Amino acid sequence: MKQVVVLVGRPNVGKSTLFNRLTRSRAALVSDVPGVTRDRQYGDGRIGDKPYFVVDTGGIVEGVAMATASADGDRSEMRKLISMQTREAMTEGDAIILIVDGREGLHPVDRELAADIRRLGKPVWLAVNKTEGHAPETVVAEFHALGLGQPHAISSAHGEGVPELMEHVLATFPASDGTAESTDDVPRIAIIGKPNVGKSTLVNALLGEERVVVCDQPGTTRDSIHVPLERSGKRYILIDTAGVRRRARIDDALEKFSVIKTLHAIDEANVAILIIDAREGVSDQDAGLAGYALERGRAMVVAVNKWDLVDESGRDWVKRELERKLAFLDFARAHFISARKGQGIGSLFPSVDEAYMSAHKTLTTPRLNRVLEDAVTVNPPPMVHGRRIRLKYAHQGGKNPPIVVVHGNQAASLSDSYRRYLSNVFRKAFRLVGTPIRIECRTEKNPYEGRKTTPRRKPGKAGKHQSVRKRT
Repeated sequence: MKQVVVLVGRPNVGKSTLFNRLTRSRAALVSDVPGVTRDRQYGDGRIGDKPYFVVDTGGIVEGVAMATASADGDRSEMRKLISMQTREAMTEGDAIILIVDGREGLHPVDRELAADIRRLGKPVWLAVNKTEGHAPETVVAEFHALGLGQPHAISSAHGEGVPELMEHVLATFPASDGTAESTDDVPRIAIIGKPNVGKSTLVNALLGEERVVVCDQPGTTRDSIHVPLERSGKRYILIDTAGVRRRARIDDALEKFSVIKTLHAIDEANVAILIIDAREGVSDQDAGLAGYALERGRAMVVAVNKWDLVDESGRDWVKRELERKLAFLDFARAHFISARKGQGIGSLFPSVDEAYMSAHKTLTTPRLNRVLEDAVTVNPPPMVHGRRIRLKYAHQGGKNPPIVVVHGNQAASLSDSYRRYLSNVFRKAFRLVGTPIRIECRTEKNPYEGRKTTPRRKPGKAGKHQSVRKRT
């Protein structure tokens, strides 16, 4: 079992930068704007000689113990939710790294955080960040007052002092048995959709805990949050993403980065669950996001959320909208759920499993060729330049999504409609659900192409020349 290292501190002290440094990734969104990180972000630590998890947390603007105090406005409510997430992370962590800003010096909130952490009775290390270009002994001197032992001068942006810090942290962890848990074969499920459709609420409902911050304010989730989950003996990784709005309405640089992170999450996922608000129906943003996921070859599951808030006539309208605007997702299962009440979410995982297995299914060459022959017999390819396209054989060219490579004469000239026909035939024959199928057509090379031909002589002239030679 891997140990868990939790990073805590005030906003903008460099927690996410240190997280990216320790995981050697760009998983955490980093910005000069305070308060970017709101949810817990997990990653595999890659600096040090022992396996461990790193947890990035939101910045605390007041002590964790003070976070339950009442205040005015949505901003204070958001601070309270972030503080609750940080407390949960510290509770489950095996070690805590309190990060402070060496440039700004000792802050009253640093004292409150240090006092709260000491009450937990867990191993804690103090990291004084942003110390590059300064004498370490001078920068860390005033932080001895926190009573957390020897402060460690680091620069998370440049990596200075980070290996030495983790050497001290990992020294207290039990020795590794050398068997690291692999996540290569674990299905990655991206929860995608517009802002405020219930993505984070669904993640919390699936986990059975308040794992990510949920608020009525649109745009609560800014980063792509990876959450490990085990259900019915199977492991998954849920990816909660930021809501994607119309491009014309995105004017904030931070929101643009959030959209990029969402698109990146779709790229690395195996299955995407598209969340649609039943009260609003299928919007252009929903169709565009689904189209992007389809273009990237992702297996899909559609979840219409807030189903309990729609009457019977509204439900009929939503179903018609699905058939009309998402006709290109006819291969995906559709579920009608209420994430807030937990209604209908239990049936999502069977559909996710089905889509994942279909996307990774092996399509045997003999059966592919039999299915192709039957498809061509029932509906022959169209004529191109006065010649009939001849499809000869097929084989599987890849998985996730399944790729079927079809060879033949003029195969590259197949129309999109006929390729869709072949996709539907293969999907039905192999019982593939929830995944797109890509048809790649390859035209066989003409064996006589480029070969020079000699003109044939006329028989009459050949006979005349031959008779002349005989007379001479």
